[in-house]
Amino acid sequence: MRTYSFFILSAVMLALLSSCSGKGGKSVPKGLDSKLSYSPEKNLVSVIPLERKVFNRQLVSNGKLSAVSRASLSFRVDGVISKINYKNGDIVPSGAVIARIDDSSERLSLESARIALDKARLDLQDVLVGQGYAVSDSASVPAGVMSMAKTRSGYSEACNRFESASADLAKTVLRAPFRGRVADIKTKPYDKAPSDVFCTLIDDSEFDVDFKALESECVFVEAGLPVKVSAFGASGSCADGRIVSVNPTVDENGQVAVKAGIAGGGDFLDGMNVRVIVSKSVNALLVVPKSAVVIRDNMDVLFRYSQGRSEWVYVNLLMSNAEEYAVEANSDRGAVLEAGDSVIVSGNLNLADGSEVVLKK
Repeated sequence: MRTYSFFILSAVMLALLSSCSGKGGKSVPKGLDSKLSYSPEKNLVSVIPLERKVFNRQLVSNGKLSAVSRASLSFRVDGVISKINYKNGDIVPSGAVIARIDDSSERLSLESARIALDKARLDLQDVLVGQGYAVSDSASVPAGVMSMAKTRSGYSEACNRFESASADLAKTVLRAPFRGRVADIKTKPYDKAPSDVFCTLIDDSEFDVDFKALESECVFVEAGLPVKVSAFGASGSCADGRIVSVNPTVDENGQVAVKAGIAGGGDFLDGMNVRVIVSKSVNALLVVPKSAVVIRDNMDVLFRYSQGRSEWVYVNLLMSNAEEYAVEANSDRGAVLEAGDSVIVSGNLNLADGSEVVLKK
């Protein structure tokens, strides 16, 4: 029985070996040939020559817009609003009537004052005639006599009342002191005129931009530097301007107040929050794209290409803007960096010192 079982097992093994054998009696398991031909993945990198050039240093901050000319307009007399000629958002020319208060009582007062003035003028003529002066030659009347005649006839008082009534009538009209855009109208016709502000007039042809700079950056910020102001959002407006003033004090938060000026237009609105970028050109710095700098050992490094291998170079970041760094070799780590070196700018995320690299075609 044992001999028979051994014979069966031997036959099965021979059959399996026969099925696995190919021509020539040799066999390679499926997939083994691909593994034997595997080669390590190449580190493909891009390089640029390191140059000394002008670096556009940038300060990025958040700011707020305010119209250069802005006025809160109010009626100077009480009353009921009879007409509103503009709505919020409308642009009005200088001197335009924005709204009126019912002026019927003021017009009656002005008419009464005009009648009283006419009567006083006749009384003045009677007084002058009584003093022996011809009415047609009032210029020859001595100043003292004329003053006495105006007082006795009531002419001076009548003139004052007429001027006061005219001023009261003018107060029922709200006029634009300059060209601007109307805002904050909340009252409707036939409502009582508000005792405080009826509307706001904004000249949005120019804006002040107020923003902050850190105490450490105040030596960089100065009047006259160009700024770029953009509204938040992908489709926001963008405008160029210049710094107007830098407040020479540091607040409790270690910040300095800065004011810039830009032209209006686009989507800019009074009180809008914006992003501010201040630019200043600095000459003769080693400049690399931000992609060239990576972190190793919790320090900033870049890789230099040399004869098919990467060389690890510690650097100090002197300045930065949206796209580039100004760098120098970290001398404390014994690093050396010179213009003309080939700096790896892509494919460097997983590199180490001495890694084999291949330049991208």
